[in-house]
Amino acid sequence: MPELPEVETIARGLRADLCGARVAAGALLWPGVLESGHGALDGAAFPEAVAGGRIDAVWRRGKVLLLDLGGPGRAPLHLAFHLRMTGRLTVEPGDAGPTRHTRLLLDLADGRRLFFADARKFGRCRAMSPKALGRWPFFAALGPEPLELDARAFAALLAGRRARIKALLLDQSVLAGVGNIYADESLFRAGIHPADTAAALGPARLERLHGALVRVLAEAIAANGSSISDYVNAHGDAGAFQNDFRVYGRRGCPCRVCSAPLVRTAVAGRTTTFCPHCQPPARAGGA
Repeated sequence: MPELPEVETIARGLRADLCGARVAAGALLWPGVLESGHGALDGAAFPEAVAGGRIDAVWRRGKVLLLDLGGPGRAPLHLAFHLRMTGRLTVEPGDAGPTRHTRLLLDLADGRRLFFADARKFGRCRAMSPKALGRWPFFAALGPEPLELDARAFAALLAGRRARIKALLLDQSVLAGVGNIYADESLFRAGIHPADTAAALGPARLERLHGALVRVLAEAIAANGSSISDYVNAHGDAGAFQNDFRVYGRRGCPCRVCSAPLVRTAVAGRTTTFCPHCQPPARAGGA
């Protein structure tokens, strides 16, 4: 599933390509792609709601990508895309036709087309007003953005919690946007065992984890994200951060720091890879 760096990369590409463009028409090629409820528009209202709208902003919140449609005399509308496993948002030339996996498209007034394709049909879009966006339970429950927290605020957010640290990093209501890849990579760089509780770590190690997480996310964004299977950016290009993985997906390989074999286990129901030498369990009371 695309995580914060992948969605941020897509948002930046689309922002450069789309801001100021007008939507000539919109179409749902698979009605199931549009989620309703909690004030979101249904499929019958979608084409009319997007036609004529101007794309004023493209942004990210957690793992959700949002397009803001506005324009003179129009009520503002958010299009919120959750890419999930195989969703892709790409800008295509006007003569490009939809593929069998295209679920939604926006025809732009300048002749280009924005396609939302999803081979496995897990991705979704919601069309809603700003008020409805604020009432959407999933969106309202998102925790703070990790790149917007300083080290002390990050440590205070997690201090004293008895849940395992990796589970907390993956919990979108605690911290928005981090998934399995970047949790594993950040915990390795911080030298923290993924099954340690946050309460066992202490402020200094939590602040160290914050620094590692920020560095990993920034490096991944600079590399256009990680392409494991289906992810591509807004121009159809793969990411490159997977070439720099230190632990994720490398079970049994030698640690790049100490050469010990990397170990795979499960934490919070997710496959987890770590180095037993570089990431020893915390001593009681933290360190």
